[in-house]
Amino acid sequence: MPNETNTIKLNIRFKENNHLLEVKKNILIFEVINEHFKKENILAAKVNNCEADLHSTLNNEDFLELFTFESKYGKHVFWHSSAHVLGNALVNLYNCKLVNGPPIDEGFYYDIETDKTLGNEDFKKIEKEMIKIINKNSKFVKKTLKIDDLKEMYKENSCKLHFLNQIQKECLNNKLKDENFDDKISVYYNDEFFDMCRGPHVLSTKIIKSVKITKSSSCYFLNDSKNKSLQRIYGVSFPSKEEMKEYEERIKRSKEMDHRKIGRELDLYFFNDYSPGSCFWLPDGTIIYNRLMEFLKKEYIKRGFNEVITPNMFHINLWKESGHYENYKENIYAIEGEDFALKPMNCPGHCVMFRNTERSYKELPLRFADFGVLHRNECSGSLTGLTRVRRFQQDDAHIFCSMSQIKSEISGALNFLKSVYSKFDFKYTLFLSTRPEKFLGQLEEWNVAEERLREAILESNHTYVLNEGDGAFYGPKIDIVLYDAFNRKTQCATIQLDFQLPQRFKLRFKNELGEFETPVMIHRAILGSVERFIAILIESYGKNLPFWLHPRQIGICLVATTETVTNYVDKLCLDINQAFESSCNDVKIRIYDDCKDTFNKKVRKAATDGNKIVLIVGEKEAENNEVNVKKNDRSFNISKDILIKKIKTAIETKEEVKFD
Repeated sequence: MPNETNTIKLNIRFKENNHLLEVKKNILIFEVINEHFKKENILAAKVNNCEADLHSTLNNEDFLELFTFESKYGKHVFWHSSAHVLGNALVNLYNCKLVNGPPIDEGFYYDIETDKTLGNEDFKKIEKEMIKIINKNSKFVKKTLKIDDLKEMYKENSCKLHFLNQIQKECLNNKLKDENFDDKISVYYNDEFFDMCRGPHVLSTKIIKSVKITKSSSCYFLNDSKNKSLQRIYGVSFPSKEEMKEYEERIKRSKEMDHRKIGRELDLYFFNDYSPGSCFWLPDGTIIYNRLMEFLKKEYIKRGFNEVITPNMFHINLWKESGHYENYKENIYAIEGEDFALKPMNCPGHCVMFRNTERSYKELPLRFADFGVLHRNECSGSLTGLTRVRRFQQDDAHIFCSMSQIKSEISGALNFLKSVYSKFDFKYTLFLSTRPEKFLGQLEEWNVAEERLREAILESNHTYVLNEGDGAFYGPKIDIVLYDAFNRKTQCATIQLDFQLPQRFKLRFKNELGEFETPVMIHRAILGSVERFIAILIESYGKNLPFWLHPRQIGICLVATTETVTNYVDKLCLDINQAFESSCNDVKIRIYDDCKDTFNKKVRKAATDGNKIVLIVGEKEAENNEVNVKKNDRSFNISKDILIKKIKTAIETKEEVKFD
């Protein structure tokens, strides 16, 4: 047993388990891992909730958290280290100037300055060089250098000098406050390669077992088109070859499910250079679009929303009054030579609508819902199918309420969200973003609002992740991150409190005492952009969309085109759709009766056309008032009335037609 004075105690957390260890003094993090967690594939750590290099020395009573690649933070560190290996390879191969190389949600990239245009033909070469570097098993070694020394090292790299000058200004300000402030910057070395970096990193390059360069693109330094044009090289890496194989299979499946590909194959929509970023919705695509909006409109009636229509074009003064013009003018479509612009969002118009008449507390909460067409001047390089467009519609709503009504309105919004997303089996996570350093309004007002949001989340049986200080300056918010079929994260829904716009527009209502009070505004969307939501739906379901949404619901194949059969099929189609007259729904039916086609060809065609249900009707079915249902490798007869009942149930419940 070591002498007590030569030991320290550590509180260690690993995979939700807590450990209390007594270890030698001045022990390094990686030594703790080697001695006590050697078989656990740990590659990153935090000490007392702060990021830590694995060569860091531990002190008595430190709280040490350990992470594997399975964790979000573990991936972050692993891909950050992989970015350094990519930078090393690019310097070796092309003698380029490195700019910035961060980890991203799935992988990493490096921005570089070079005269050579890198494309697909370079990818294998870069991968080979990265593997060569990895196999050297070089350690990631942290050093701290003075800014002036680094400026000398990077004297030929104007982008790095820009970063260094910014850091130097911050250091000078800090030094004025504290003369003992250390103005050195951390640099990480792998053998002779180095790059300035905060870290942390994995222990050595050998931990990276598999790498792949995924794509390249052009970008501007600091994302400003006035600055230098750079090249961005993307990559992904894993701590095992098996994980890379799984990734490649997932990417292959996601390409097969790409909404742009399926949209073409099903004739749902297309894009044309005559109107970049604006979708042309074909008849079948329009059915999906309208059905989604009809679904929400029915929900609005149940949930006390008032649907409104606001102008598409407003005088520029509206955007100045709302504050959007100052921060958002690059994305606003102004009409040349005029003082008008197409609206990029609905909230200012709804404020004008609220202000149009004197309001009483008896009218609150007042819920405006708007499917108005929005236009945002996105740069052409960012336009991507339905996920990034210039013309779109949102299921946009704004709720005007008193402070005391916040909790119930947020609860209602969360229940609405759960109800809609459950129809598609979508999983999601809530992030509660609280007061930032700079904020508008009273501290007490913020504290009350944040507490009401917390209570609403918990009382609606949701859990949440706290994003402290990440709220907008005008109010706390709930960010909703949706996970698609490939576990990719997308933000569609919005629930955002706003103290600012009601003040900017001088909105007010008379409270119970007859005094004027400023309402709170809640921005709320469930689908978000309808276009983007449809892209997610298609990439999750492929051609097998839910029955109630599907533009090809039923295909009827005629065994023969006799008068008896055709008359019966006409009556069948009429009866099916008459069952939905009161609900304004109609069932999309395709008839396969081409005399030139054999019966088997009709059935094959109905299946390959993507019809959710394939029915077969011949003399026997017409005689018995039945249909033959072809499902997978079997077929069976049911009565026409039972079929209609099953279809009606499926559409009303938003579920599949159940025959079993």
